Amino acid sequence: MIRYLAKRLGYYAVLLVAAVFLAYALSSAALGPRTYFEAKQPRPSAASVDRQLTALNINDRTPVVERFATWSGGLLLRGDLGRTIHDTSVNEEFGRRIWVSLRLLLLGSLLGMVLGVAAGAFGAVRQYRFSDRALTVLSFVLLSMPVFLVALFLKNGAIAAKDAAGHEVVPFVGYETPGLTGGAGAHLADWGLHLLLPTLALALGGLATYSRYQRSTMLDVLGSDYLRTAEAKGLTRGRALLRHGLRTAIIPMSTMFAYSFLAILTGAAFTETIFAWHGMGEWFIQAINEQDVNSVVAVNLFAAVAVLAAGFLADALHAALDPRVRY
Repeated sequence: MIRYLAKRLGYYAVLLVAAVFLAYALSSAALGPRTYFEAKQPRPSAASVDRQLTALNINDRTPVVERFATWSGGLLLRGDLGRTIHDTSVNEEFGRRIWVSLRLLLLGSLLGMVLGVAAGAFGAVRQYRFSDRALTVLSFVLLSMPVFLVALFLKNGAIAAKDAAGHEVVPFVGYETPGLTGGAGAHLADWGLHLLLPTLALALGGLATYSRYQRSTMLDVLGSDYLRTAEAKGLTRGRALLRHGLRTAIIPMSTMFAYSFLAILTGAAFTETIFAWHGMGEWFIQAINEQDVNSVVAVNLFAAVAVLAAGFLADALHAALDPRVRY
C-alpha cells in the first residue's frame, strides 16, 4: 500500500507543476496589468509603467517562461509568492485568507459526502418507498440549482427570520462577529454559527450528487452473493449491510470525492462572496478584476494543491477499502 501511495504522490507532484505552469501562462496571457497602471490619473509614462511591471515580475514584454522561472525560483527558495499589483506581499494575503476558506471547504465537502452516502444507502435499502422517492425528488431539485442560488435562498431565509424575530437568528454575513468578547468557547460557538449557512450551501450540492451515486452502487450490492452468504452465516440483515455491503458500495465514492472537491472549490468562490467571507474565492474574483496576475496564480496554486490532496486522500481511502489495491 505504501509503494502504491508513493507512486501516486509522485504522479500528483508532476501534475502540480504542470497545473501551476498552465495557470501562470494563462493568467499572464488573459490578464492585462499594464492597462491597470496606464488607467491611473495622472497617467504615468510608458517607462514608469515598464519599471513597475518589471519590479512586480508581471511585465508582458518579458517572456512568460522567464517570468515563471523567476516566480517559481522565489517560491522554491524562499517560499515567496511574489507581490500583488498594489506592491504588497502575496504571502500575507494568502496566509490571512487560506484558513478562512479551509474551514468552509473541509466542512462543506466532508458533510456533503457523509450525508450523501448515508442518504443514498438509506434510499437503496428502502427502494421505491415514500422516503426513497422523497430523497430522489430532493436530490434532483438540489442538482438543478447552482450553488450560488442555494446560497441566496439560505441568506434570504436568514434575513426573513431576522425580520420576523426582530433579532438575528443565524449570522449570514462574515465569518466571525467583530469585537466579540469572551473565552475560547464563545469564539468557537460564534465561528460555528457563522459557518452554518455557507457550509450548508456547499454541502447540499454534495449531498444530492453523492446520494444518487451511492444509491445506485448500493442497489448493485444488495443482490450480491457474498451478502446472502454473510446473512446465511448468522449476521443480521443490518450488520451484513454495514460490515460488507456498505464497505463495497462506498469504494466508487472514494474516487468521486476527488472530482467533487473541485466543484465545491468552485462553488466556494460564489458562496464566500454572497456571505461576505474574505477567503480565497473572494480574493480570486477581486484579483481578476484588478488584473493581478500573481494573486490569481497564488489562488490557482491553492486550488491545485487542494484538489490533488483530495485526490491523494481518495487514493488512500480506496486502498484502505479495497484489498485488491493494497496487494
